[in-house]
Amino acid sequence: MSIRIFKQIYFRLPIFIRLLVVIFLLMFLFGGLIHIVEPTQFPSIFDGVWWAFVTGATVGYGDFVPLTVTGKIVAICLILTGGGLIAFYITSLSAATIQHEKDLAQGKLPFKGSNHLILIGWNERTRQLIEIISTSSVHIRMVLIDTTLDHVSFPDYPVHFIQGDPSEDRILEKANIKLAERVLITADITKKERDADNHSILTAVAIRGNNAKIPIIVEILSSIQIDNAHRAGATTILRSNDFTSALFYHELSRETKARPFEDIYHILTTQQFHHATLPEELENVSFGEAAAIHRKSQQILLGIIRNSTYYINPTSKFILKKDDVLIGLIPWND
Repeated sequence: MSIRIFKQIYFRLPIFIRLLVVIFLLMFLFGGLIHIVEPTQFPSIFDGVWWAFVTGATVGYGDFVPLTVTGKIVAICLILTGGGLIAFYITSLSAATIQHEKDLAQGKLPFKGSNHLILIGWNERTRQLIEIISTSSVHIRMVLIDTTLDHVSFPDYPVHFIQGDPSEDRILEKANIKLAERVLITADITKKERDADNHSILTAVAIRGNNAKIPIIVEILSSIQIDNAHRAGATTILRSNDFTSALFYHELSRETKARPFEDIYHILTTQQFHHATLPEELENVSFGEAAAIHRKSQQILLGIIRNSTYYINPTSKFILKKDDVLIGLIPWND
């Protein structure tokens, strides 16, 4: 191996690895040298290397001691060189650890895991979502991508933070988009609705270009942009304005004792929606009978989807047909 190739390999290594290599070489050098100078006091090269490490680290057990003037000169040289290198190595290792934690908090480090959730955009909705996931599904790993934040502490929010524009390929690559399980794009409510939707759609295009199969959930504020979001590759559209408007209507026209917001919130936090194709044994069975069967397995049947049309809470005599999709609620722990 030529010196040039050796230098290329050596200087590509992290600094603490390079220091460790130099320390080992010096310790073996001084260990071999003291064995040659005082073979009686240091019967083997290993004894010399052991003495070199103990002396260089300023531990000084005293089990091996040079007696000759030449041996003591070797020990002085070792203390002046090896001791300083070991101290510098420990300092560099500590500094590298601190820098790694700083880079992680500032969103500069790539994510190396897989089967993770990618959350795009920091806002109050995202913050609460992170809290819910970290509490109810501790095994799920999350990656947060945002341009506005400059620091996210992992103890405060258990996510891997990446600072940058999610519509850029290099940022998505840092989030390991190819091995992610799914992506949620939240709307930037600090922008105008059209601008926020345009950026969300652009982000969806970039994600789909990097991963053709990953499910992409996009929050769209303006209904006229829904088709564009689908064209961009979104698999699910969250129409937050439509949902909020419908909830406002329920609150304004609700019965005195009903609490629509609280009811929906508790349903969403304790139950999950479940879609299933109608099994053969339930074909031509009434909705009431099917609901009773599902209730035995702690499933609440809400309605069906037939030819893209929703039938929520149909009459108990409503007959189920082939290819119907059942809509139900099941506990999150299932």
